[in-house]
Amino acid sequence: MTTTDKPSDQRFFAVLNAGSSSLKFSLFAETSDGRLERQTSGGIEGIGSPAPMFTAFDSDQYCMDEYRWDFPAQLDILLSFLIEWIERFLSPHHLSAVGHRMLHGGMLYDEPVTVTPEVLAKMRTLIPLAPLHQPRILQVIDTIIGRYPGLCQIVCFDTSFHKTIPHIARLYGLPKSLTGKGLIRYGFHGLSFEYVSEELKHIDRHAAMGKTIIAHLGSGASMCGMVNGKSIATTMGFSALDGLVMGTRCGQLDPGVILYLIQHERMGAKELETLLYQDSGLLGVSGISNDVRDLMASSEPAAKEALDLFVYRVVREVGSLAAACGGLDAFVFTAGIGERSPEIRKAICKQLDWLGIELDERANRLGELKISADNSRVSVWILPTYEELMIARHAARLATTHERQQKTSET
Repeated sequence: MTTTDKPSDQRFFAVLNAGSSSLKFSLFAETSDGRLERQTSGGIEGIGSPAPMFTAFDSDQYCMDEYRWDFPAQLDILLSFLIEWIERFLSPHHLSAVGHRMLHGGMLYDEPVTVTPEVLAKMRTLIPLAPLHQPRILQVIDTIIGRYPGLCQIVCFDTSFHKTIPHIARLYGLPKSLTGKGLIRYGFHGLSFEYVSEELKHIDRHAAMGKTIIAHLGSGASMCGMVNGKSIATTMGFSALDGLVMGTRCGQLDPGVILYLIQHERMGAKELETLLYQDSGLLGVSGISNDVRDLMASSEPAAKEALDLFVYRVVREVGSLAAACGGLDAFVFTAGIGERSPEIRKAICKQLDWLGIELDERANRLGELKISADNSRVSVWILPTYEELMIARHAARLATTHERQQKTSET
C-alpha cells in the first residue's frame, strides 16, 4: 500500500464501506482494457462487540483468511489490521486510490469527489444529516490520511443519483426557513440504482431509457422511479427511515406518531432512534426476525403479517412512482430480497397486474434475468446490484484526474 517504488503500471483500487458495526472492503485490479476485476473482498464484523471477526474471500468467494479478536477492539485497531492485511495482499504493488461510500451528500455534493482538506471540512458539517453513518466513515478517511497522506481517496455519495429529481418533488410542506437548511427529500441507495440502471442499458435499452422502477429490496429497502435513465422520484426522503418497511426500520410514518411517543410515552431522542432504526420493520411487526427467510419458514401469524405488510408497502409505492413517471415500461428487482426471494417477487407482481405485469412463474422460480411473460406490457427483470464496483469505477475515473493534476503541478 506504499505510494512509492511502483513496480508496474497496473492500478489497484480499494473500496471501503464503514457501517455502524462493520467495515467491509473490496479490492479491484484494472485490466489492460480498462475493466475492473475484483481480487478479494471481505470485512470486519462485530465492531463494538466482545469479539470482532475479520474474513477475506478470494475472487471466487472462497474464504482465504480469517481472524478473531478476543476483546472488544476499537475501530482504529481494526482499521490498522485491515490496512496491513491489504499491504501484504498487494505487495509489491500499491493502491492507486481508495473509494468510500458516504451516505449523505446533503445540498453540497451531487457527484463523487476527491478528498481534500476543504472537502473534509464540508463533509463534517453534514454529520447531523446522518449521525449514525457519517462519523464512522470520516474516522476511516482520517485514519488513512494520517498513515498515507499521499494516497488518493474518493467519496461517493448515496444521494448523488437523485440529483435529477424535480425541485417540487423534493419539497416537504415545511416553512422555507427549514427547507433552506436542507430539510428536503434526498433519496438513498443511489449507487445501487446507478449500477443497475447502467447494466440495464446493456440488456434492454428501451427498458433502461423508458419509464422504469428499480426496487432495491434488502434489509434496507427503497425504490426509484426513472425516466430516460434519470431519477425523478424515490421512496426514501430526508433520511433512510422513509418509505418502505425494512428489516428493522419502520418506513413511512405519520409524524403524529413521533409526537405521541414524545408526549405520552416520554421517549427521548436516543430511544426514538433505537425504536425507528433497530426495533421496527419486519423485526418489530413479527417479533421474530428481520430476515425474510426466517419469516418465510415460520408458521406464526405475525410472521405472515410482517411479510404481507412488506409486500403491501412495495405495491403502494409502485403506484406512486408509476404516477410520477407517467406510466411504467419496466420493473427491476435487485438487492438481497429482490434477487433471492421468488415468493416475494411473485406476491408483488401478482398485486401489480393492473399495471400490465404478467409474471413468467418458471423464470421467476429459477431466478432468470427476465421474469415477465412474453405478453406482459411491462418487462420485469432481476439484476444483481454491485455498489462496490460502481464506487471503484468512480475511484478509477477520479484517480486518473488526480494523477494528471499531480503531474501538471510537478512540471
